[in-house]
Amino acid sequence: MTKQFLDEKIIGLQKHANDTGSAQVQIMVLTQRINELNKHIDLNPKDHSTKRGLMKLVGKRHRLSKYLKKHNPESYEKVKNAAGLRK
Repeated sequence: MTKQFLDEKIIGLQKHANDTGSAQVQIMVLTQRINELNKHIDLNPKDHSTKRGLMKLVGKRHRLSKYLKKHNPESYEKVKNAAGLRK
């Protein structure tokens, strides 16, 4: 996914123009950062500190996804499809 594609998806999930704190938007922003770090790790396989940071971001996205699934299942499905998440 390209950055522009994800930016469009984020705009579609925002509750208002300056919304950056809702779980839906945070999941999309984390997905964008995770994709960028994956590209970096492909080019720099020995960068272990970046791998650790990536794992922390994946865990944070997972926790936010669990929260969203528990509190707002229909919104979770919408974000899951928009971000291309498997679970």
